Amino acid sequence: MSANLWLAFFIASVLISVSPGAGAVNTMSNGVRFGVRQSLPAILGLQLGYGIQILLVGVGLGAVLASSTWAFLVLKWVGVAYLVWLGIQKWREPAIPVTAGDDNVPPAGQRFWQATLVNITNPKATVFLIALFPQFVVPGEAHALQFLIMGATLIVVDIVVMVGYATLASQLLRFMRRPSQQKVMNRVFGGLFVAAAAFLASFRRGVA
Repeated sequence: MSANLWLAFFIASVLISVSPGAGAVNTMSNGVRFGVRQSLPAILGLQLGYGIQILLVGVGLGAVLASSTWAFLVLKWVGVAYLVWLGIQKWREPAIPVTAGDDNVPPAGQRFWQATLVNITNPKATVFLIALFPQFVVPGEAHALQFLIMGATLIVVDIVVMVGYATLASQLLRFMRRPSQQKVMNRVFGGLFVAAAAFLASFRRGVA
């Protein structure tokens, strides 16, 4: 990829990551509750899910999902159901004092795989990548290397943006020390997860 082409792709990557979505909601939820450091496993989990989406598109499976109504709908509704489940769990989550310590933080592995599923069950990301990648692929050049460059760019940019989201969200901790405040916070993020599910449910492919 030429420098100019990569720069254009980089700008597109930033806009994609900054746009609020299920991954951003997951990161903000962890950031506001546990702080930046404890949000890192979830952020890495999001990247694993994102990387799998990129790989699927790179090897052509994304095209199958885009052309198969049945496969698209199955993945879509699994994602919707999972986000609704996360929203209900967050809504019902009891308040835990901010000063209680790390014993109240879910295991890193649990947060990692939960975040992985958030991104891996998002068919909107698959279809979007299918639409995005061809705009920047140079015909006649090695496609594998181009997909590698674009995939690495997307993931690095998303890590930086998600850390930024977690940092901003963690600043809310100072205002969320009372149980009643935390209960409101949990219900706000629970509602955001359900809203993300509703947005995913309403998503339609261009051919639909």
